[in-house]
Amino acid sequence: MKKILSALLLSIIFPFVVLAYPNYLIAGGESIGIKINTDGLIVIGFYKVNGEYIAKNNIKIGDVITKINGINVNNSSELSNIIDESILNNKNINIEINREGNIINTKLKIEKERGIYKTGLYIKDSVIGIGTLTYINPEDKSYGALGHEIKLNSNKNIVEIKNGNILESKVTSIDKSRNGYVGSKNATISYGETLGNISKNTDKGIFGKYTKSISNKKTYQIANFSEIEKNDAYILTVTDNNIIEKYNIRILDKYYNKKDTQKAFSFEIIDDSLLKLSGGIVQGMSGSPIIQNNKIIGAVTNVLVDNVKLGYGISIVTMLEENEK
Repeated sequence: MKKILSALLLSIIFPFVVLAYPNYLIAGGESIGIKINTDGLIVIGFYKVNGEYIAKNNIKIGDVITKINGINVNNSSELSNIIDESILNNKNINIEINREGNIINTKLKIEKERGIYKTGLYIKDSVIGIGTLTYINPEDKSYGALGHEIKLNSNKNIVEIKNGNILESKVTSIDKSRNGYVGSKNATISYGETLGNISKNTDKGIFGKYTKSISNKKTYQIANFSEIEKNDAYILTVTDNNIIEKYNIRILDKYYNKKDTQKAFSFEIIDDSLLKLSGGIVQGMSGSPIIQNNKIIGAVTNVLVDNVKLGYGISIVTMLEENEK
């Protein structure tokens, strides 16, 4: 009995921890198209009706319209149909708005201009962009990308996801960065070629399940934060078409216990060919996996606007832990 009790006590004091992610990952580097369908209709601007901005008094840019007269709305057609029915039946148009997580109930003002009823609102029901795939878990085909969240340009709020997909993308050209200006990858998106779904949009990246074949893709061992060295490394990214290339960088510093997980370490691009192509870090490189000592250590997240050769990275372990939440 004493031996059994001792074993139980030991198991409580020294629990055996099993990580949910594997020791090896498939490194990404592919350019991906990103399409997120939002949970509601995002207000992105206003226009004048009969010479006035009729919606500005109670609605703000970045608000998400979730319901009209108690009915969920997810696209502009649903919005128009409910408004038409309300006008036909002389009903008030009550709307529910999500404003930075706070639910607000108010009224939508409608005015007639040249025989057409108008809201004075510019809205959209999806967000589209490009980025870079960071990793695929070979055991369950879960993936992570970007290393940061997708936000609305209008107010920098994080986009709430209803559903979404990552899509095949090809880089067509690069608008080069220069100090004081961050350039971008220009790319086409193949909307009929889905690579996976998007289930989470967080400050540590977007996550979901990869649905294409992963056979013959190279795997890399995962490096813990303590293994990252102030030394040479390289990124995997696309600068033309869909060809993944290696480009040399140098890890400059590490930041322990930093609240901003997107800036776990800093690096400098030292690859002359990449500097010639892009001038430095450009938009669309976010998520490019970083390899050091044949291990995946993290992903590109941010650029210093005043010195576009310098950037920051997120630890790969941080992304994996976020995906497991």
